[in-house]
Amino acid sequence: MAGVTDRPFRQLCRELGAGLAVSEMVTSNATLWQSQKTQHRIDHKGEDSPRIVQIAGADPELMAMAAQFNADNGADIIDINMGCPAKKVCNVMAGSALLQNETLVASILESVVKAVNVPVTLKIRTGRDREHRNGPVIARIAEQSGIQMLTVHGRTRACGFSGAAEHDTVREIKAQVSIPVVANGDITTPQQAASVLQYTRADGIMIGRAAQGNPWIFREIVHYLATGELLKMPSTEEIYATLVSHLQNLYEFYGEFMGVRIARKHIGWYCKHRRGVKLFRALVNAAETADEQLYIVQDYFSGQTEQELAA
Repeated sequence: MAGVTDRPFRQLCRELGAGLAVSEMVTSNATLWQSQKTQHRIDHKGEDSPRIVQIAGADPELMAMAAQFNADNGADIIDINMGCPAKKVCNVMAGSALLQNETLVASILESVVKAVNVPVTLKIRTGRDREHRNGPVIARIAEQSGIQMLTVHGRTRACGFSGAAEHDTVREIKAQVSIPVVANGDITTPQQAASVLQYTRADGIMIGRAAQGNPWIFREIVHYLATGELLKMPSTEEIYATLVSHLQNLYEFYGEFMGVRIARKHIGWYCKHRRGVKLFRALVNAAETADEQLYIVQDYFSGQTEQELAA
């Protein structure tokens, strides 16, 4: 979710029911910590606790330093990324590429846990590939190393985001460790959330791509788990109001030039199932100023009704 879970989006998800919201990945390369990109990623101004910063890297000493840096700069929890399948991350042996080296995994986890006085959590995949699903082994290493919560995405590194996530491995991991386990992967509806929780006996679920353009999914899941009833979809008016508020926060956070450009993908996600979206997105992507972008959004929604969702 790099490029998505910035502070404006995290705050919105928390407002709509998410219990926790994790930052974008922060590199363990200290030479990049003062870059504009990293400075945005570690900006927690006005954000409710607990603030979770996810760090990525492959060197135990550098990862420990990254954990210390972020804890000193407002992180209440440090999360270690060993789940990202992106080539640019795995090519430097970080993210899910680490799962093939259990000794290095243990060294990184132990170094980070010892380096900070805040809880340390871990995000993994089920293994390197389908023939090497060593997620349960990594989970036991994590528990022994002092990791306080484990999130498991139900795909291997080799799977990327293709195929369907499987939660058998999550269920197996939950049965073998005593620390909290969070299930992740292909949870897109309240019903799926309830089913995965029941099947895996996990302590929680993590939502990723399903929240893009649909931050209401958190309140819908919370309500369904509490009552067994489905909430109504947000109205066109609420979608418009939430989108405009999100856009304004993006402009304020990044500045107009970058905010307008980062907003484009979010606008597309919010409106991907609505009619006339192809032309609308073309207009949005051509807008150069915040006022122009907001006008296009207002004009588009003023002609929308509840019945104009695409089939």
